[in-house]
Amino acid sequence: MMVYDPKKHNRRSIRLKGHDYASPGLYFLTICTYKRQCIFGEIKGDKMLLNSWGEIARENWINTESIRDNVRLDVFVVMPNHIHGIIEIVDSKNIVGVYRNTPLRSDSPVNQSEFKSPSETIGAIVRGYKSTVTKQINKIRNSPGEKVWQRNYYDHIIRDKKSLERIRYYIIQNPAQWQEDQNNPINV
Repeated sequence: MMVYDPKKHNRRSIRLKGHDYASPGLYFLTICTYKRQCIFGEIKGDKMLLNSWGEIARENWINTESIRDNVRLDVFVVMPNHIHGIIEIVDSKNIVGVYRNTPLRSDSPVNQSEFKSPSETIGAIVRGYKSTVTKQINKIRNSPGEKVWQRNYYDHIIRDKKSLERIRYYIIQNPAQWQEDQNNPINV
């Protein structure tokens, strides 16, 4: 049995304290592979060439919007060992709990404003995405339980149009900047 060590097991949150990550807005996300292994393909010239695992990561990112009513996708890129993307959380007043588009009865004891499906938060969206991609990749490599993603993810709340345009440009140009990218194993 593993003994609890507060220096090792006490993770500091990198989320903005007090922010509701289910609230409408734009979020810039970076999700890295386990040990930053380059498993999604390679950069040739200025282009990202996805392999089959990279295609799984790409297709599931695109699918995020179709399986969650409160999510709209903006630009994204799958890199050899990480994904950058902008997700917009839209107002989901007409989405009630787990049963989407099924309104609560007017005499229901549950307050609609207090009841939120966990799938509405950025954390739940990332968790679901990582889980689905991991299962599909591990099925292909016949290796259940093997890690695909590093723990956690990075987020930035986009607060204005200037920041949005700067981040979009960064994402689009990311393959061309791979040689200087801090996630590139040659730069670690």
